[in-house]
Amino acid sequence: MMKGYISNLIRLAGLLFIADRLRFYVQKLHNRKQNKAFVSENPDIPLPPDYLIYESFRINYKKYYTDSFETARWLADHFSKHTDLNKKRILDWGCGPGRIIRYLPDVIGNGCEYFGTDYNKASMDWCRENLPGIEFNNNTLRADLPYDDDFFDIIYGIYVFTHLSEKMHYEWYNELCRILKPGGILFLTTQGDNYRVKLTAGERQRYDKNEIIVRGNSRKGTVHFLHFTRLVSCISCSPMPKSLNIS
Repeated sequence: MMKGYISNLIRLAGLLFIADRLRFYVQKLHNRKQNKAFVSENPDIPLPPDYLIYESFRINYKKYYTDSFETARWLADHFSKHTDLNKKRILDWGCGPGRIIRYLPDVIGNGCEYFGTDYNKASMDWCRENLPGIEFNNNTLRADLPYDDDFFDIIYGIYVFTHLSEKMHYEWYNELCRILKPGGILFLTTQGDNYRVKLTAGERQRYDKNEIIVRGNSRKGTVHFLHFTRLVSCISCSPMPKSLNIS
């Protein structure tokens, strides 16, 4: 709870960018030796620039590489419970530097097509240069993707809603449903009950009423713009209820 108050004070003081840069350099220094060893032992593994890794995970190359592979397997196992993973079109919405989508061709295979989209141009440029066999798109924050209606069989977004305003939730949910095939899988994660301890007392009361808790005072779509909600995942698409409490 104390961290929640401190976070809000930093936001109100306009010190988020400075605090974030300080945290970045602390992590980089802390992991310097083990990261150097990982690169020495795995010279052929392409890794994004440090700040792109930091934005999407944390600057520990080994954990970034191995944990991301485990997340890809976890997603594939989840999807396989609901559909046959054969010749499917799969979209990683908000893919960042390809942390998860880079593994799916090996984890799933089966003649599937893989796509990634993100509003961070630096991430998309890196992905196009280093992750062949996947089609990448640089979107904007506007809910408007260059895909036909009913195009994808599976769409997933890992902690993307976390960095969008409430208005953008509804706009992006509708856009994702537009490009998802009827009966397709839409899998979304947010900062839900596991993050409740980070909220202030007032925020918890609102959260328990199924309200969205927004910590803004920063640019939408960045790691600094945070919200907390109980939305965890949804299978197929239906109109999003105003409470965002989908089970």
